[in-house]
Amino acid sequence: MSGLILALDVYDREGALEIAESTADYLWAVKVNWPLIIGSGLKIITELKQVTGLPIIADLKLADIPNTNRLIARKVFEAGADYIIAHGFVGRDSVKAVMGLGETIIVVEMSHPGAKEFIQPGADRLIEMANELEPFGVIAPATRPERVRYIRSKLKPGIKVITPGIGTQGGKVGEAIKAGSDYIIVGRSIYENENPREAARRLSEEVKAWS
Repeated sequence: MSGLILALDVYDREGALEIAESTADYLWAVKVNWPLIIGSGLKIITELKQVTGLPIIADLKLADIPNTNRLIARKVFEAGADYIIAHGFVGRDSVKAVMGLGETIIVVEMSHPGAKEFIQPGADRLIEMANELEPFGVIAPATRPERVRYIRSKLKPGIKVITPGIGTQGGKVGEAIKAGSDYIIVGRSIYENENPREAARRLSEEVKAWS
């Protein structure tokens, strides 16, 4: 089964809450990134949980020493986040510091073109780390479904594949799911739409049709 995740990459608190509430019926989870946390404060995580009743993914892409990762993750989980996204390239100790506090998603490969420069060449090592640590899931690029397929083929069963890059970045729902995606992340195609609820409904139906 696949699910739709809304990426709320905006600054505005009231707008974010309104969009999240209007689309919640069609989502598996809501993902918040630094723009919304910087623009609205950490309490936005708590507020989104209250408004939607959905899991909240804090997409912080943590990439620091273990103690700093731990300090950040503790506050974010206390605010109500259900999952935190962390980079793996900083090493197992830094990832374990986050995993010791709650459910973690490791970045294996990102969706933008620049990911080919440094992250993609190290993807095999990051997959090995994921198989060893067994996080909730990994991030793989919907913009490159062949990479999703490859990453899925190397992962232990049970580790989820979560794919950003659908819509504005060019990724396709069907291609990502066929390649092995468990959860689809969509941002601008929903929150920049004049009717976010309808956009979320259409995408949710598409996800269901391919699942």
